[in-house]
Amino acid sequence: MTRTGTSGRTAGVDPEALWAPAERPRRGRPPAHSRAEITAAAVALADAEGLGAVTMRAVAARIGAGTMSLYSYVPDKETLLELMIDEVAGEHRLPSGPSGDWRADLRHFFREQRALMRRHPWLPAALPAQRTFGPNTLAALEHALAVLAPTGLDAPAALEIFSLLSGFVASHVTHEFAQEAAADATDRAFHDAQARYLRSAAVTDACPKAAEALTAPGGASSPDATFDRLLNRMIDGLTATD
Repeated sequence: MTRTGTSGRTAGVDPEALWAPAERPRRGRPPAHSRAEITAAAVALADAEGLGAVTMRAVAARIGAGTMSLYSYVPDKETLLELMIDEVAGEHRLPSGPSGDWRADLRHFFREQRALMRRHPWLPAALPAQRTFGPNTLAALEHALAVLAPTGLDAPAALEIFSLLSGFVASHVTHEFAQEAAADATDRAFHDAQARYLRSAAVTDACPKAAEALTAPGGASSPDATFDRLLNRMIDGLTATD
């Protein structure tokens, strides 16, 4: 939820000031750096070292500037995060318009969103802190709402679908990263011990349903296939009407 002060103005990030068209440069010495340069440096730093590594001091060092000089371009880290999120949102490859098959278009959109989050592993954790939509984010939202138009959902419901599916993608990508890290950290002996434990739980009737579900052979499934299967279930469930 966005914080507001007594004047009704957003506390912290000011959307009007943040996304307003840039003013014409004044006469005199040109600025040594730009907001775009700072944003790109912050994104590169987050990609390489994680979101926690992004500080004003670290970004300044990356572009060869003094820490305090950055504040003349970006007032605080909260604003920098907004710029970073919108910057990578510009990588979202959007078709020129909906194809007419809204389910296929929706699947394509959120597959692209997953690919974007995997390229920028810090993004799922950053999105809950997003307070305003920049031009790239708005363009993606506009396309998604146009895709959903044939469903007949009203605007609030369409926004809910967009938010819920985006949340699913972020959660799923976070889970994928955790699974990949766990797979690197464990060995075959652990998985064999886990299987024996679950089989014993089923035999003793301690947790038969859970044990059956966790040990049932489901066949190998690629990460892409798993994501597509879950995404299809989400789309079918969220767009169903009574």
